Order: sequence, then structure tokens, then C-alpha cells
Amino acid sequence: MTAPTSPATGREWHLLSRPVGWPKPEDFALVEAEVPAPGEGQVLVRNEYLSVDPYMRGRMSAAKSYVAPYELGKAMQGGAVGEVVASNAEGIAVGDHVLHFFGWREYAVVDAKNAVKVDPEAAPLPAYLGVLGMTGLTAYAGLLRTAAFKEGDSVFVSGAAGAVGSQVGQLAKLKGASRVIGSAGSDEKVKLLVEEYGFDAAFNYKTGPVSEQLRAAAPDGIDVYFDNVGGDHLEAAIGSLNRDGRIAVCGMISVYNNTEPAPGPRNLARLIQTRGRIEGFLVGDHYDLQPQFVQEVGPWVRSGELKYRETVVEGIENNLEAFLGVLRGDNTGKMIVKL
Repeated sequence: MTAPTSPATGREWHLLSRPVGWPKPEDFALVEAEVPAPGEGQVLVRNEYLSVDPYMRGRMSAAKSYVAPYELGKAMQGGAVGEVVASNAEGIAVGDHVLHFFGWREYAVVDAKNAVKVDPEAAPLPAYLGVLGMTGLTAYAGLLRTAAFKEGDSVFVSGAAGAVGSQVGQLAKLKGASRVIGSAGSDEKVKLLVEEYGFDAAFNYKTGPVSEQLRAAAPDGIDVYFDNVGGDHLEAAIGSLNRDGRIAVCGMISVYNNTEPAPGPRNLARLIQTRGRIEGFLVGDHYDLQPQFVQEVGPWVRSGELKYRETVVEGIENNLEAFLGVLRGDNTGKMIVKL
């Protein structure tokens, strides 16, 4: 253990007011805050990479949810990876790199029990926030456990060029899907899905009705839909669902900033005909899969069989803009902030 030392101050993002509709810059503030020394069983981490994710929009609301809302006037939280610069805990030394959930700030004091050591030699540090981190496990658990994917299934993924969606499609291909279809918000992303990620078909949801484009891309229907978007995508997927089809609901980014409730799919009765199933899931319920996930997916990442992209924004002062970019769909793959 090292004697606790720390810089005097560090910058961190605070939530000042709860956004109504789209978050606005005035809802947030980047402030200079005192950095305390780590107490017993704690480490001080100099964050190097921060994660911004769609679920953070929900934490900005006071509505009851699966995780506590961000507190007003206090630093927000999120995935981060960085170097330990002071340690007051057994088992973690200065110079170690750890993954934790005190992002949106330059320095974080973290309980050692909540810090996971990562190896920068085994994979680049940002990968532990994405393809080998919570993002990757979300794709793995949602596809294999919630959607009960099996070899030969036809799979549709919305938000397919995003960090989770792109991994879902590739995992399905690697595990023997008969057909993988993705939707994305630009022609460039559609090209990426087919040419780099190996999707069998993809379409730009902005160029025509999703239901029509999905029917054209999957004329024999779909067995699995991995939902990141909700709205018209969910309705289209129900319309194309085969007998005993499964829908895993990971996110519904199309409705996160709505100020009025979005209308539900108008064709839910079709689930009766198809004996279809819709199930929501949270990655936090599936951490028991983490060892299996890393064991199976790690070699695919190292060999290049499973490809991934990152959109990197530099500077903590741009953390908020990076988050808003995720809500707009500006990112290809995982959005990362490099400090």
C-alpha cells in the first residue's frame, strides 16, 4: 500500500437540473472539485477513458427506475478506466489499471471492492469499456440468454452500428445465424454493417418505412429481434416475427427524450398468432455470464474475427457533447471520451 496522496482538485460534471425533453447545456456544469485522499480500503484513480451511454439519460430523470437517479449538484457516474495513483487497499497497487463506475470526472476515489483490475497488455484500455466490458456483455447476454438464440435463427438488430448492436450481429453470425439484418441511421453505417461487420443485409431507417425495408431484407421473416430503438422498429419486428419468435428489449432510444408517452406497437395481437415473446433485460442481472463471455469472446476480439469501432472524443470538457452525440446517433460503435 502507498501513503494516500492526491492532487488538490480535479474537474467533474454535475447535473444542475433535470432535463425535460432533450438535455440542454444549461442543465449541466463542469466544476473544479476537491479530490480527497483515499481512505481505508480505497484507491485514487486518474481516469484515462470515460464511457457515455444512452442509459444515462434515464438517470437524469427523477422517475423511479432500476437504478438511482443522478443527484443534483453532484458528480454524475458512468463507466471509466484509469491508472491508480494512490492506494490504501490490499491487492491494488499504484500503477495498476482498473475499471470502475465513477466516470464524468478526472479523478475518482473508489472502494477497492468496486474496482476491477484490467490488463492493458491483453487489450487496449478503451476495450474494457466496450467490446470486452459492459457493452459486450449486454450484447452477449441479451442475444444468448434473453433471446435464447440458436443456430439457424434469422436475427434483426436495430441501432446495429452502435456499440451493442454491432456486437450482437457479429455474435449471431459467429454462432451460426442463417441471416442477420441491421438497421442504422446513415448510408455510411449501412455500408459498414455489411462490408466490415458481415451482416447479410442492412438498411437506412431514415429512407423509408422500417416495416417495408425489413420485409424486403428478411422475406422469410425473423426469429430474433434485438431492440435498441423501440417505436416503429419494434412494431416492424413484431410484423415480421416468425412462429416462436423472441424479442429482447435492451433499449428504446427513440423515446428517451419524449415529453409525452409514445404510442405502443399497434400489432401486439400478432404475438398470439406467432406465440412470440417480448422480454426486457438489464445487463446487471447477468454478470454471472462474465467469465464465460470473456473466455468465448476474448479470442474472437484478439483474432480480429469480432470487429469493433470506437468514436473517441478528446477532453473532459467535451464529455457532455459526446453524450448528446450518442443520443443523436453521431457515434459509430462505442463512444469514448479520452482524458
